[in-house]
Amino acid sequence: MPQITERTSLNTSFNPIATKIISDTPGRLRLRIAPGNRQAEKIQHIANFLTAQPHITQVRTNIHHGSILINHDGQTGTVGEISATLRDIGIIFAAIIQGKTEAATSISNVVIDLNQRVERATDGAVDLRFLFPCGLSILAMRQLIVKGLQFEVIPWYVLAWYAFDSFLKLNNVVAGDR
Repeated sequence: MPQITERTSLNTSFNPIATKIISDTPGRLRLRIAPGNRQAEKIQHIANFLTAQPHITQVRTNIHHGSILINHDGQTGTVGEISATLRDIGIIFAAIIQGKTEAATSISNVVIDLNQRVERATDGAVDLRFLFPCGLSILAMRQLIVKGLQFEVIPWYVLAWYAFDSFLKLNNVVAGDR
């Protein structure tokens, strides 16, 4: 019965902690803790709780990488028991996104490359941080001239706002800077 009390006390001290199983080989399980939960005390509480389990032989942690390596007896059902134990103390198994996804990185690289080409082609006079808001401003003016002040699918003031806002964000302009 003390084990249930310990689980409850650990469960109340933690909010759900997103974790991903990185590796599951016979006798060994490696987990990755989400970046937002990589505090030494949280990971140490998890490690201490796991170490007290009879089917677990060793627990090693790497707080910097959010890694927990669990060595266990390798018996059938042990991984299921470990998973149940982890869920009892507030661990949830979910996909953890670390940094940018592969698609986001590819798109970023293409835009960076295009921006460098535009900057070289104009001898540094303009780049995409200028041309994008400028293009939106031109579209806003076109909408105003063609449609007037009507509320259409994309009204002129929305494009004007995007032009203004993107210029400020892309050029790191802060309200106090002048």
